[in-house]
Amino acid sequence: MVDFAGWDMPLHYGSIIEEHNQVRGSGGLFDVSHMGRLRFKGKDACRFLDHICTRQIHGMVEGQIRYSLICKEDGGCLDDVLVYCEGDANYSMVCNGANREKIWNHIQGNKDGYVCKIKDETDATAMIAVQGPKVIELFSSFSSEVPTLKRYRFVTKNLLIAKIMISRTGYTGEDGVEIILPKSFAKKAVGMMFKTVEDKELIKPTGLGARDSLRLEAGMPLYGHELDEETDPLSAGLKFAVKLKKGEGDNEAEPFIGQKALQKIAELGTSKKLVGLTLDGKRSPRQGMPLRSGEDTIGVVTSGCFSPTFGYPIAMGYVASDFDGSTVTVDFGRQQHDATVVPLPFYKA
Repeated sequence: MVDFAGWDMPLHYGSIIEEHNQVRGSGGLFDVSHMGRLRFKGKDACRFLDHICTRQIHGMVEGQIRYSLICKEDGGCLDDVLVYCEGDANYSMVCNGANREKIWNHIQGNKDGYVCKIKDETDATAMIAVQGPKVIELFSSFSSEVPTLKRYRFVTKNLLIAKIMISRTGYTGEDGVEIILPKSFAKKAVGMMFKTVEDKELIKPTGLGARDSLRLEAGMPLYGHELDEETDPLSAGLKFAVKLKKGEGDNEAEPFIGQKALQKIAELGTSKKLVGLTLDGKRSPRQGMPLRSGEDTIGVVTSGCFSPTFGYPIAMGYVASDFDGSTVTVDFGRQQHDATVVPLPFYKA
């Protein structure tokens, strides 16, 4: 167990590599209750979310989820979030646990003029992720709706006296679901799930260590590594999650905080870009290690690990946007190791 943003979190239950391979081959269950869960209700809920989110919220339909960024005026990332549409005036947001207080303060500082009630439901709820290629088949025994869900869609179910929200989302590169449910019912729900599974090897508990190596193989950014307040989403390769023309022309959505800054960055070009790196040997790059081309420092490692799936070290890092080489040198301190620049993601299910 380790401390993370004030939560006691399981780093691993046994071997991180075995847990990683369990998710890739079958299924793993993660307790992700440390993620922030906020609710937005009221006639201006959609308008307000469009004001703070880079992705367009206007036009979302009930049961739909969109990945978005929340930015500062200068375009720097405050967090990446998922927005759930539960109705015309009812939305939920999942944010990173370490950023919950910062996002709450950002919301409170920008809600004037919007008729919208915002509630932090993190302490009243739990969140569970079940990820892996055999997970959807498992959930077919609980629900006929879950297997038919498209990616980034969710369904709300009533189980006994509890209302639970099941979404086809995840942070591992595998298919699977994430479940939000009342805190008081979480232990019973997980117990029921494992009791129903006849093959006890199908799903096993999985910790934060494997969660990090899984998302890295899948090329998914992690706040505090690939994303921070000095990094804009365009540099991070997240242009798909930025609606640069929000509120312009016949677009009815509210413009977002940081929109003008990101429009300028898009026009002039970014100063850095996110790339994938692969290395020979066993030693993995770590966050903060310089990346060099010849004598020049051209970037920095943001995340790195030994990939259990591929059997060699992988990393993500930023390099200068005008760099077009196929190799870089990772500065380990006393040693230098060559790395090959590769497209992201490393892994696709």
